[in-house]
Amino acid sequence: MAYTESNMLPLGTTAPPFRLPDTVSGKDFSFDDIASERATVVMFLCNHCPYVIHVNPEIVRLAREYQEKGVAFVGINSNDVEHYPDDAPDKMKVLAHEVGYTFPYLFDETQEVARAYDAACTPDFYVFDGQKRLAYRGRLDAARPKTDTPLSGADLRAALDAVLAGRPVPERQYPSGGCNIKWKK
Repeated sequence: MAYTESNMLPLGTTAPPFRLPDTVSGKDFSFDDIASERATVVMFLCNHCPYVIHVNPEIVRLAREYQEKGVAFVGINSNDVEHYPDDAPDKMKVLAHEVGYTFPYLFDETQEVARAYDAACTPDFYVFDGQKRLAYRGRLDAARPKTDTPLSGADLRAALDAVLAGRPVPERQYPSGGCNIKWKK
């Protein structure tokens, strides 16, 4: 597993638009369909990455908690499924049910959305405020597989709490880290 860090899209960037199929419901969703007037979390995820597998329990806890506060969540898988068949849409649907995702899990077959967000790794997290401006990008927390640091979602929770309170998110933000997005050749 090759460790890759986020590219850190500039703060204030307007959320790049998209329309992608949801592997769970079978419907297509755009950013505007999903977006909340409070905050929207876009997560680049995949099925097979050990870093995503490690943080999935906290993603599920955090999403449930903050959805009750009006925050919208969406997961996007942009991996090349020809070379990484474990990330295929049918397997995404199964995983979403098994893990307990309470948000759409979209498939970015062309990888155009990952490129528009300058996504580099899985997991990769982006928080947009109610005006669709990027307020946070980076890691969930400091936990990594095979370390003693417990999952807490501390970094993402702090960002969401600031956005929900109308406060600026601290500019010092740490990149996420995980497996590189599996780009088509």
